[in-house]
Amino acid sequence: MKLVARYTQVADDFAVPDSPSAVAAPTLLLWNDVLAQQLNIDVASAERADVFAGNLNNSDVKPVALGYSGHQFGHFSPRLGDGRAHLLGAVADQQQQLWDIQLKGAGATPFSRGGDGRCAIGPAVREYIMSEAMHALGVPTTRCLAVVASGETVYRQPPQPGAIVTRVASSHIRVGSFQYLASQGDVAGLQALADLAIARHYPEINTTGPERYLAFLANVVEKQIALVVSWMRVGFIHGVMNTDNTLISGETIDYGPCAMMNQFDFDTVFSSIDRQGRYAFGNQANIANWNCARLAESLLPLISDDEEQAVALLSPLINGFAEQFNHAFSQMWAQKLGLDGDQAGDKELVSELLGLLKTHKLDYTNTFDTLTESLQGSVTIASDLAAWSIKWLTRTNAHSYQIMRQANPRMIPRNHIIETILRDYERDGASSMLIDYLAALKSPYYTMANNAFWYSPPVDGDHNYQTFCGT
Repeated sequence: MKLVARYTQVADDFAVPDSPSAVAAPTLLLWNDVLAQQLNIDVASAERADVFAGNLNNSDVKPVALGYSGHQFGHFSPRLGDGRAHLLGAVADQQQQLWDIQLKGAGATPFSRGGDGRCAIGPAVREYIMSEAMHALGVPTTRCLAVVASGETVYRQPPQPGAIVTRVASSHIRVGSFQYLASQGDVAGLQALADLAIARHYPEINTTGPERYLAFLANVVEKQIALVVSWMRVGFIHGVMNTDNTLISGETIDYGPCAMMNQFDFDTVFSSIDRQGRYAFGNQANIANWNCARLAESLLPLISDDEEQAVALLSPLINGFAEQFNHAFSQMWAQKLGLDGDQAGDKELVSELLGLLKTHKLDYTNTFDTLTESLQGSVTIASDLAAWSIKWLTRTNAHSYQIMRQANPRMIPRNHIIETILRDYERDGASSMLIDYLAALKSPYYTMANNAFWYSPPVDGDHNYQTFCGT
């Protein structure tokens, strides 16, 4: 595996050299062969467990832990950083684009703040399943290359087997990365980081001076809007949208307390630590807007030495978030319902449907799948939606089915199925369900024979379901 260094020239204390801590008995549990081929990762089978546990490093590139700040549930922490992750370096894909290779759960770092830097097997397997499912759903996301069992116990409540997950990302540059440098007053570091981010994610920006970084913020805003709309299209709830979990690339990162919505409700929250509903399903756009505002604050020194003037230049980009989001959000509903262009009454049509979904506690994924397939005459619309569907059908045409089929998944990574698989891994170190489940998740928009179980919501609902931070 040919690695190149990344981030080491940004600023002092930004990419801190630190090596993973060896584990007792690494065993390869999951390996993403397709992703490995795409990234030209040629680690021999016999060495994969040791390499991706952090026990073996044949590269001249030294692993690092990245520093970043973060607003966690609205409260600012100036020094967070990779407390349980080591960036091995970056690899080039077949188009010569760089991708970060990071080990999560590879031991304590200078940013661990007293933690052990380890990861339990459940969160590691959850990240693998969820990130691969999101990728197949067409949602921008980090990926997983491997999960390795450590052969050690991680002392949580209760104690669990340990594991290391290998994350692949186009970069690990977060909103919190900019906050980290801004809080230190490191303007040179801010500019270096912004230029690195532009080169990787927004190379079409070819301006200089303040216009360059205004264009950067505008692009980040656009990507965050697209990401949240994608989440809401498939019913995904991130659960912990802190600024340190917001990548400027517009990719999903951190699958700790995430979950998928079953019964439709904008107020749905599953995270055990989100007691106020800050990151509820319907509040994700507001938080993305808030996070972009925190990025804008960090960029002030790159816009003007006059803070008032810098604020005046940045503010329109943040203030315009809501209008941009609402337009993209409306387009999403139009796609999910196969609407033909924009017509008067469309917003009311969507609003009425969502009200019926909530009132009758209908499953979000299955309802839109049924509406889609009803256009083929293969299923019958539920009686709760019968009167509404008469109005909806007048807005469909010959192209509606294909538009809806591309927007509405038939299968999502159901919470109760994932929990069953995770319990298997925690108990036995394996699950007989996983291989078939991963295969089904690769084709979420098409029905696969003999997989009816994968499509069904939990029989008893998910009113008491909770997710927890992976630390």
